[in-house]
Amino acid sequence: MSNSTVLQKETSKVHQEVIEANQKYVSEFGKKGELALPPARSFTILTCMDARLDPAKYAGLSEGDAHVIRNAGGRASDDAIRSLIISHKLLGTKEFFVIHHSDCGMALFTDQIIRNLLEKSLKTATVDSSGWKNKEESGGSDEARFISFLTFESLEKSVIDDVKRIRNHPLIPKDIPVYGYFYDVRTGKLVEVEEATKIGRAS
Repeated sequence: MSNSTVLQKETSKVHQEVIEANQKYVSEFGKKGELALPPARSFTILTCMDARLDPAKYAGLSEGDAHVIRNAGGRASDDAIRSLIISHKLLGTKEFFVIHHSDCGMALFTDQIIRNLLEKSLKTATVDSSGWKNKEESGGSDEARFISFLTFESLEKSVIDDVKRIRNHPLIPKDIPVYGYFYDVRTGKLVEVEEATKIGRAS
């Protein structure tokens, strides 16, 4: 089966664009296949999945340089910490950056809000001045009651909380510095959260 074979009977415009972009990338891949498994610059970034953030650009990364862990909010969830542990223990990273960002969607709702929405519908919700609402209410599930969505009210406190959780985790060595920053979506600047970085100092 060739790499260009499409198994789906119908594909979207986005799907086609991704496959075409990959074909171009493959044609220019060069010697990247020779990159080593451990990240060359020995550090890891934990950041948000927000489409406005490009860690390669805001942190000056090339392929092979660093690990980048992304989730909604850039939170130090159990799974993010699992990845940090593997990043250090098996792949030799020596520094961690926690980077949240301004205008984050995770500050726009609470666990209870999203649980209520999902209980009534799995379709995409909308938001206006009166709050979040479903376009239609059918086919929902109450499974969301088992999920902590890790929402927050204060951007800086969220960075502090996550650095603190990583710093205090028994499987994260104390000699790994954990830096706390947020990315300003209006300027592209990384802004240090000094209290977080103090908490994350190596010892």
